[in-house]
Amino acid sequence: MVHLNHPHSEAPRLYVVDDALFEQHRARGAHPERPERLEAARRAIERCAAAGLSIERVATRDATEDELARVHAPSYLESLGRVSGHYAALDPDTYVVPRSVDAARRGAGAAVALVEAVLAGPGRLGVALLRPPGHHATREAGMGFCLLNNVAVAARAALSSGLSRVAVIDFDVHHGNGTQDIFWDDPRVLFCSLHQWPFYPGTGSAEEIGGGEGAGYTVNVPLSDGATDAVYEAAFDELVLPVLDEYAPELILVSAGFDAHERDPLAAMKLSRSAYAAMGRRLAAMAAAKAGGRLAVFLEGGYDLAAIEGSLAAALIAASGREADEP
Repeated sequence: MVHLNHPHSEAPRLYVVDDALFEQHRARGAHPERPERLEAARRAIERCAAAGLSIERVATRDATEDELARVHAPSYLESLGRVSGHYAALDPDTYVVPRSVDAARRGAGAAVALVEAVLAGPGRLGVALLRPPGHHATREAGMGFCLLNNVAVAARAALSSGLSRVAVIDFDVHHGNGTQDIFWDDPRVLFCSLHQWPFYPGTGSAEEIGGGEGAGYTVNVPLSDGATDAVYEAAFDELVLPVLDEYAPELILVSAGFDAHERDPLAAMKLSRSAYAAMGRRLAAMAAAKAGGRLAVFLEGGYDLAAIEGSLAAALIAASGREADEP
C-alpha cells in the first residue's frame, strides 16, 4: 500500500538515464562491482513507478572529449584510450575489459544528459544508473572501481551551461577522493562527503577543506564504523544542511552509494533504508528551497543487491514527496 502526501496532485516525475552498455563492464572473475548491481537499481525504479512516480527516460550519449577534458588530465584520457578494447587493470581493484572504457564514456555522457534534463525545468528530480561508478576517479587516474568521474563531468557541464554554484553531496561509505581532488581549488563546486573513517581510500579527514580559492568549499564528515541512522541524520541536520543553506547552490548533485547499509559486505556501517529516505527527503527540501527543486542522483557504490534496491527506491520516493510502506 502506498500513501500519497498529495493524493490529488499530478504524479511527480523521475528522470532516469540507463543504458544496456553498462552491463558490458564485467570482470572475468568474481568482483563486487558487477552488472547485477545495475539490475537491482532497475528494480528500485520499478518500485518508484509502483509508488506513483512518472518515469521519464532520458536518452544517453557518449561524453565528448571537451566534457571529459574539463575534468580529467589529457595523459589519463590517453591511457584509457590505449586500454580500450583490451583486458587491463588500473590497480588491484579496478578492472578494464574490452567494453569498459566505452561504458565509462557512455556513463559520463549520460550523467551530462541527466543534468541537462533536470536543468530544463523547475522542480526536476533525476537519477543516473551508471556503471562503472565514478567518485574515486581523480583528475589523473582511475581507482577504486572507477574509471571516469561521472558526477564531476556532470558538475562541470552544468557550470559550462551558465550556473555558478553547484553542490555535490556524497554519502557513499567511502570518501569521494576523486571528486574532492577535481574540485579542491574550485569555489564553484561545494563538495560534502559523509563516509566511514578511517577507511579506504585513506582521505577524507575533517581537516581537508579545499585549497586556494576553493578553501572552505570541501566539507568532510568522517564517521566512525558502526554509525547508525540517527548518526547520519544528525550529521545532515547539524553539518550538511547548514552548509548547503549558506552556499545556496543552483543545482544539487548526489553521489549515492548504498554501502553504508547494514547489509553491505565491504563496510561496517549500520544504516537502514530509512536513513536513505531521510537523506533523500532532506536533500529534496534543500533543493526546493535553494536550487529551484533541481536534484540529480548518481549511482556510486553499494554491493548488497537487496540493500541497493530498497535504499535507492526509498531515497527517490522520499525525494519525490511521496511515501511508500515497507514491502
